Amino acid sequence: MTASLMKSPATYDDLIALPEYVVGEIIGGELWASPRPAPKHALAGSVLGAELLGPFQRGLGGPGGWWIFDEPELHLAEDVLVPDLAGWRRERLPTLPSEAHFKLAPDWVCEVLSPSTARLDRRRKLPKYALAGVQHVWLVDPLNRTLEALRWNGEAWAVIDYLDETSQDGRVRIEPFDAVALDLEALWVPEDGRS
Repeated sequence: MTASLMKSPATYDDLIALPEYVVGEIIGGELWASPRPAPKHALAGSVLGAELLGPFQRGLGGPGGWWIFDEPELHLAEDVLVPDLAGWRRERLPTLPSEAHFKLAPDWVCEVLSPSTARLDRRRKLPKYALAGVQHVWLVDPLNRTLEALRWNGEAWAVIDYLDETSQDGRVRIEPFDAVALDLEALWVPEDGRS
């Protein structure tokens, strides 16, 4: 199953009527449904979240000061987006919302690319993130074993880093989490499938 356009113009009721086995989003008034992540993609997102939570959310071996979430529902203007991971600096989001979604744009978003979602993530979601004021986006591709880090410069997304499995022995420092070296290699499933 690939990400597919379901209905336009879409309402939130259309979104919540989708089956649980898809991720639903409203982008530019259109309802999009994407399959749940495949294991390699789920692993990359889960490991990255684990790498960030200790030092950046809990302050263990790092500066703290962030909220990091898996698949948060973002209500940005008329759009409803669900990135794989997102983070807010606590100075901007001192307390968590009581609703099941966020109206404040995150400071950082990560999309784990798959063949079924890469076009949607790059062509439709990146412009919406820029419009909402997101400053950093990471695009993680577990099949090609790459991480592309982008920063919004006010006019366009600038590539600030492009890393692959051979980068710096797997330990990397990437904005906005460059205070701690992350284990990039841990995001990829070994070629033999064993950990």
